[in-house]
Amino acid sequence: MRAYAEAYLSDVVENQGKLFDFVAQSFPDKNTEDFINTYMKSKTRKSIDEAQAYVNTMNVEDLWSYFLKTDHYRLQEGENLKGFIPDWIGEFYAYYQWYYNMPSSEVIQKIPVDFLKKAYYGLHDLELDLAVRKVGEV
Repeated sequence: MRAYAEAYLSDVVENQGKLFDFVAQSFPDKNTEDFINTYMKSKTRKSIDEAQAYVNTMNVEDLWSYFLKTDHYRLQEGENLKGFIPDWIGEFYAYYQWYYNMPSSEVIQKIPVDFLKKAYYGLHDLELDLAVRKVGEV
């Protein structure tokens, strides 16, 4: 059984990838990895895990605003992730969470951002479902 209806999947995957990329691109002097770790454990992401339609269907700007308001998050100083990595990590985590039907807070513990940064070069050319299954089999 999957985490929520497949009808939401493409929106959630795409928007989470765009959100991670938006943060990395918009705030080049802020720590993207801290944002990702915090977001994946947040009330906002839990709402998505629970298939709350209002949050699952938000666009990137609305999701960013909702996260800041709901979780009272402040970006931390530090390095941002560059290139296509933030988008891919966002999509990977969203699909993995849905595919294995586990809370996002557990996904981030099981598969740390640092692991995905290193695995990116070997996995990003694969179809997302294949990359998720390969990592999930380990």
